[in-house]
Amino acid sequence: MFKKALTIAIALTLAGCASNNNVSNKETDVTMASQISYPATKKQNMKDKYFGEAVADPYRWLEDDMSADTAQWVEQQNKATQSFLAQIPYRQTIKERLTKLMDYERVSQPFKHGDYTYFYKNDGLQNQSVLYRKIEGEEAEVFLDPNTFSQDGTTSLAGISFSEDGSLAAYQISEGGSDWRKVIVIDSKTKQQVGDVLVDVKFSGITWLGNKGFYYSSYDKPDGSELSAKTDQHKLYFHKLNTKQSTDQLVYGGTEEQKHRYVRSSVTEDERFLLIYASVNTSGNKLFLKDLTKPNSTLKTILADTASDTYLIHSEGDTLYFQTNLNAPNNRVVKVNVNDPKPENWQNLIPETENVLSVTAGSGYLFASYMKDAISVVKQYKFSGELVREVALPGVGSASGFYGKAEDEVLYYSFTNYKTPRTIYAYKPATGQSEIYNQSKVDFDPELYESKQVFYTSKDGTKVPMIITYKKGIQLDGSNPTILYGYGGFNVSLTPRFSSTKAMWLELGGVYAVANLRGGGEYGKEWHKAGTQMQKQNVFDDFIAAAEFLNNNGYSSTDKLAIQGGSNGGLLVGATMLQRPDLFKVALPAVGVLDMLRYHKFTAGAGWAYDYGTADDSKEMFEYLKAYSPVHNVKSGVNYPATMVTTGDHDDRVVPAHSYKFAAELQDKHTGPNPTLIRIETNAGHGAGTPTAKVIEQYADIYGFTLYNMGVKSL
Repeated sequence: MFKKALTIAIALTLAGCASNNNVSNKETDVTMASQISYPATKKQNMKDKYFGEAVADPYRWLEDDMSADTAQWVEQQNKATQSFLAQIPYRQTIKERLTKLMDYERVSQPFKHGDYTYFYKNDGLQNQSVLYRKIEGEEAEVFLDPNTFSQDGTTSLAGISFSEDGSLAAYQISEGGSDWRKVIVIDSKTKQQVGDVLVDVKFSGITWLGNKGFYYSSYDKPDGSELSAKTDQHKLYFHKLNTKQSTDQLVYGGTEEQKHRYVRSSVTEDERFLLIYASVNTSGNKLFLKDLTKPNSTLKTILADTASDTYLIHSEGDTLYFQTNLNAPNNRVVKVNVNDPKPENWQNLIPETENVLSVTAGSGYLFASYMKDAISVVKQYKFSGELVREVALPGVGSASGFYGKAEDEVLYYSFTNYKTPRTIYAYKPATGQSEIYNQSKVDFDPELYESKQVFYTSKDGTKVPMIITYKKGIQLDGSNPTILYGYGGFNVSLTPRFSSTKAMWLELGGVYAVANLRGGGEYGKEWHKAGTQMQKQNVFDDFIAAAEFLNNNGYSSTDKLAIQGGSNGGLLVGATMLQRPDLFKVALPAVGVLDMLRYHKFTAGAGWAYDYGTADDSKEMFEYLKAYSPVHNVKSGVNYPATMVTTGDHDDRVVPAHSYKFAAELQDKHTGPNPTLIRIETNAGHGAGTPTAKVIEQYADIYGFTLYNMGVKSL
């Protein structure tokens, strides 16, 4: 590959105003020439035909993650990006402060299995949190330390499941951030391995059946690259302890009739029944029941279609308790006799309300967590459906937890919001009393900041909520560096949560805004559907309207506004920066779905069709996707926002080719002074399990890049 040099003149205009920002606001006008040497990306004459229309795909070769050419391109792009970032005078300052912000003990909610109480703890800068356990009255001991799994900290503990009596544990590990996992079984008392390691397990839980073995799910290992090859037939297996994985029993998913992209399982408390959930997309599931007391029993169908999301919450004797959105878009709780569990026999226990419901069980009660404008409200119910009380939460924010075994006298929950570090509370269901179990020791004073929820109007008149967090006393004069974050898809709700990386931005004097866009789950199934397929533009319109609200109300301005999002949120950023390049100064699309014509041809991408549709569905769907697909809508001669695309070379959920192709299009066609870079984390995946050291480096680069391109000279 040859290189081409692009000389970029960046005008750094620092606004002078009475502001409480920590960034320099001395009025000056500085022009500084920065030499960016973009690697030239070769083009191929590759075209696909969709309903008679030829669509060019000149960077198709970047989809080959096993090729030497792609590896060389990644290396050269990273070199160009790091060369640009190296000139930012305060990048090291941000890194050092973020290191201090993250250097505090973080402890999870405890959970009990057998004689032990388990909890995760990170001393501060450990790459991976350590799983500890203790017996009451004794010192805690290390049970599993993922930091010993690999030298560079990129192998993570991706989940653990204990047998009912707690004597056995099966844990999953992820190497380099991959969704392909290994499963290791150990004796909980001795911590010694039991049997062989299971390999090639993906998108799977572990469901124990006594101490005999467990159910798990996976796909056949694909031909070619395991990081990008399509996987679309999930299979449920039973693994009997101390036997070879090759002899595992195929329970479901082996026939064309049983072909589904996602299959998972659960077992009733008394281990009499197996429930199988089968989905073709990320929304909706079929539901089957198998009587485990009869070895040759056939599957009983509870739900024959994927029109609802229905899951077992609890079982007691012959009664099954389900959470479902069948005929209830905001969810409800029903109960039914296991001998005839069809929907026509379901009885409402907790009916649907105007707020979205999710339910947990513990201490012999049901806990109904409602989301009211993205804020938590929790109510405690008896299994008869009688309301016991509304749980008194410590403030306005997000509460999660309230689960355990029926005999537990104490349950735990965590509470947080954008400015309040997570605090863990012990809750006694018998009395409704909460007391602090563990309080964060992070070096951050929430009293210096405030969060405000606003409702703004989108293009079609829809009211959309947004939470804006900032330092008290800021001037609403448009001078504040602002990050607008969004997701808007897959029924995912963005609820207020603290993180050290967000705290860093607030300390820098930044405004942090999170918009609860359509496509998410904040207002239930209808809110989700309003941002899917042929209505996807609603999501982009909501995000654009959020940006306009921030600018029109003085929180920010075009020269001080950055947009950020990951995965589906990366698509959001990519689409909106192309549709309204005049509205933003900086764009930060992370691990994004950016090629909307081919996303369904990689790994489990076809499972996202419920939200997106595919280019193969119809001419209308193809044209709709092509009209907003970021890879296909970069135009020559446009000055796009300063852009830093981020991805991981081992991302096997949203393959990095999306980001590679988008960056290549931007570098080829963008005209103007703003840099268009890509930062590719090596030996990293979609984000889960990323080592602390890499998180710190990544955000030092992101915040440095953002402020630098907003014209900030010094901190």
